[in-house]
Amino acid sequence: MNSLPKKSNKALIVLLLVFILPVALAKLVLSLELYNGAATNKGALITPEVNYANLAMDNPKPHVWQVLFFLPETCNEQCQERLYILHQSYIALGKDRDRVTPIIVVNNSSDTKILKQLNIGFDQVNANQALATMLTEQRLVIVDPLGNLVMQYDNVIGHDANIAQGKAMIADLRKMLKLSRVG
Repeated sequence: MNSLPKKSNKALIVLLLVFILPVALAKLVLSLELYNGAATNKGALITPEVNYANLAMDNPKPHVWQVLFFLPETCNEQCQERLYILHQSYIALGKDRDRVTPIIVVNNSSDTKILKQLNIGFDQVNANQALATMLTEQRLVIVDPLGNLVMQYDNVIGHDANIAQGKAMIADLRKMLKLSRVG
């Protein structure tokens, strides 16, 4: 009897494992959300998309990057710290300063006297209710040249935390300015 010897399937199994196992592991890692992408931004991206048109407001400075800060009714020490950080961050942009405009968003009850006391001459814009609601809690918001509100930096407490957040905002702004083809 002439019978053929049984061939070993080891090579086929090893070959399948080499190609299928990495794909299965990648699917598992992604489905369990164990991978945290390559996000390098330090601020929080604003989702869903919000822009001046959605807020029923005209873009005060079209074709220019903007950093918005809402001036509250009473500007306490924390508010003054935020204004200081906004001013210092603007100065720290250096050569990119002409591409960015800090804007102080005000309403009828805002404490505009503090801007004169602190010698801050940024542009002021009257806010409608939708924008004022979005900018509560002394947030700083970056707006792109097309009028989209892109990134926000929530209020932090303490001088060191504000300085760290100012540095983070500058890093994010520089990255966006470098990649931007508009403004």
